[in-house]
Amino acid sequence: MPREKLDTAVRQEQFAEAALNIVGAYGLRGLSLARVAHRVGLVPSAIYRHFSSKDELLDAVVDLIRGRLMGNVTEACTENVDALECLRRLMMRHARLIRENEGIPRIIFSEEIFVAHPGRKAAVYEMVKGYLKRVGEIVQRGQEDGQIRPELDQSTVSLMFLGMIQPAAILWRLSDGGIDITKHVEKAWQIFSEAIRAR
Repeated sequence: MPREKLDTAVRQEQFAEAALNIVGAYGLRGLSLARVAHRVGLVPSAIYRHFSSKDELLDAVVDLIRGRLMGNVTEACTENVDALECLRRLMMRHARLIRENEGIPRIIFSEEIFVAHPGRKAAVYEMVKGYLKRVGEIVQRGQEDGQIRPELDQSTVSLMFLGMIQPAAILWRLSDGGIDITKHVEKAWQIFSEAIRAR
């Protein structure tokens, strides 16, 4: 039976998702277009209709990560929750995103992915900046609502927010999952929320 023909955007996302999973399991050196096509269930030549090179595929993976980060912000702040609850939800979603996608830290913290690719490095930088900006907007909302201390600098609070997750992600990766990233983030949230909460 012939395999269903999918929309180009859907197929490209499938390839990017497969590439992210392969990087998580085997590292960047284990990534090849043929392996990605095989994981999606297609012949290797099929991937060339969407990506002409491994570099193009890696750019799509970065776009996929960006989409998931920004999607987390939107999902965390639904249901008209207050700013502190929005930040708590976002922190937990961020931890889950890393836990369920081992390839993300392997890509974001890999110098190899940026060597000879300043455009990709700039794209990742813009992704992180954009994420921090969204976190800063949540902090600002909390300050305007009287929930978060008004004297705090939003960009500093945003960096602290991200800084509670990233070291845990690195240790989780180095320990092959031996660090419970969710438990760490839950405890860190208690300290962080008390530090920024308006009195």
